[in-house]
Amino acid sequence: MEQKKPLGYSDTPIIPGSKYRVHDGERPQPQVVTPGTSSTQEKAGLPPSDAVVLFDGSDLSKWQSTKDGSPAKWKVENGYAEVVPKTGNIQTKEHFGDCQLHLEFATPTVVKGESQGRGNSGVFLMGLYEIQVLDCYQNLTYPDGTTGGLYGQCPPLVNACRKPGEWQTYDIIWEAPRFDGGQVIKPASVTVLFNGVVLHHRKALQGPTKHRQVTTYVPHPPVGPL
Repeated sequence: MEQKKPLGYSDTPIIPGSKYRVHDGERPQPQVVTPGTSSTQEKAGLPPSDAVVLFDGSDLSKWQSTKDGSPAKWKVENGYAEVVPKTGNIQTKEHFGDCQLHLEFATPTVVKGESQGRGNSGVFLMGLYEIQVLDCYQNLTYPDGTTGGLYGQCPPLVNACRKPGEWQTYDIIWEAPRFDGGQVIKPASVTVLFNGVVLHHRKALQGPTKHRQVTTYVPHPPVGPL
């Protein structure tokens, strides 16, 4: 029987801090993931095969009210969810720590208000750390409250907003803070791409989001809702 050709080498040095050699063919192979497809303004894309899908365009069964845990009361139609006035914020039932998050949103086509009064919302990582959502297309506001800002802490590198009513995308890589007892030993950090443009790269946060206040860390569980 013909022997298979080795995948790598067995006579190379050990990589420092690892049990594997350089070009080690015995090292575990990466998991195979089927890539997703990109969305367009007309059609939603598909998620990668290993994604935890939190909204599939049909219902909000994986979401609940942030106030009392009751079913999310936002409207679902035509494959998207829309905020219903005075129904409050929603969050995932499932909790997450470190994660990669992809989401798509559009601000109202009919423009009303100015500054923070125009399509104001947010993405709350672990329910505590906000990435700002706002219609900042030709709409100035305080810089750390601009779309993509780490609200109250750090402005985005650029304003990459599309026009009101157009679909926009966030790709967020989140690294949760680490605590040892009552002390933070590693602050949270985040990488944010907005419409494919880098806004933050492993930016460290000073603590949970606050309004008109300086923030500090208070120990909390290692996972939380989105």
